[in-house]
Amino acid sequence: MTSRTVITGIGVVAPNGIGADAFWKATQSGTSVLDRVTRAGCEHLPLRVAGEVRGFDPGSLVEDKFLVQTDRFTHHALAAADLALEDARLGRADYEDDPFSVGVVTAAGSGGGEFGQRELQHLWEQGPRFVGPYQSIAWFYAASTGQISIRRGLKGPCGVVCSDEAGGLDAFAHADRGIRQGSAAMLVGATEAPLAPYSIVCQMEYEGLSTRDDPERAYRPFTEQACGFVPAEGGAMFVVEDEAAARRRGATVRAVVAGHAATFTGTRRPDEDGEGLAHAVRGALRQAGCAPEDIDVVFADALGTPEADRAEAAALHAALGRHGRTVPVTAPKSGTGRAYCAAPALDTAAAVLALEHGIVPPTPNVYDVCHDLDVVTGGARPAPLRTALVLSRGRMGSNAALVVRKGFPAEA
Repeated sequence: MTSRTVITGIGVVAPNGIGADAFWKATQSGTSVLDRVTRAGCEHLPLRVAGEVRGFDPGSLVEDKFLVQTDRFTHHALAAADLALEDARLGRADYEDDPFSVGVVTAAGSGGGEFGQRELQHLWEQGPRFVGPYQSIAWFYAASTGQISIRRGLKGPCGVVCSDEAGGLDAFAHADRGIRQGSAAMLVGATEAPLAPYSIVCQMEYEGLSTRDDPERAYRPFTEQACGFVPAEGGAMFVVEDEAAARRRGATVRAVVAGHAATFTGTRRPDEDGEGLAHAVRGALRQAGCAPEDIDVVFADALGTPEADRAEAAALHAALGRHGRTVPVTAPKSGTGRAYCAAPALDTAAAVLALEHGIVPPTPNVYDVCHDLDVVTGGARPAPLRTALVLSRGRMGSNAALVVRKGFPAEA
């Protein structure tokens, strides 16, 4: 058993920035990067606005032999993993004597849609002999975990979480378990790339998908104008380590993974009263040893439909009591889009950075909050932050909550 699991490295590939520094600069300023969808083949589709990762050149970051085997969502994961390892100063020399001491866990909800669509078009237009040999693996949800492990020579516990959008937080619980069972470090996180035509067509059945064509009005959670969410691509990867191992090698502890809990409320009816999410919050607080008033900031799920926003507010009121009406709440994803499993991973990155800088980032494009919540709008809010709560819900009934605490020296 280990005392704590800690975050020592963050790697981000997001619509508002590549790298943790660029991501945080845009996030704390409240910059919205939502814009019209520009991907080829999407012009005739009802989805008009999304969060695209621009300026991302996978060829400059990932070797050709891995690029040809993988989809865009794995390109994001490989690049983010590199950034996280670099940030943690964890190189091959640190684990080459025991490659079984480091593992990988990722979450994915949509898989490799762009790669799969291209190969299916080859099948339809030219025949089976023109389908590439990597079609069988590149689309698969586990592709990112496998390719990161192979590329980096990581032979510890590896897995993939496919539990709807909340899987981006559930992956941290799996990584924490790996640490507590003896691994020295784990790469954990989630990336998505759901903006290929095939993927967008699949999403059109999503009840909460916004089809507004004005980027400033397409995704406005917690307001009377809430009309759903817009999708996004990208994500974040983290290096988490055993606290003692991190201390021995002199790593900077950026945050502590303090508590996690998950629930499932079923697919037949929505969690209208927020009971499932509230139960997850209570479980995460209990594992973290936190009282409700210990939470200094909430990174909301912010689905952006009136019913879902009302349920999330009810969950916070139920789980945090009166504190749920006064604790600062933010949803930076309203300026970048909702990247499915990667959305809570990006929120976790933002939470860690917020704790480090003592700043609650604002909720872009949101001004007229209509729920009994202290949603931070307009500009960033300085605050003494020690503990953050990150929330995530899937549209099929999954709920998850993660508690992260400020890293050392404040926690030493």
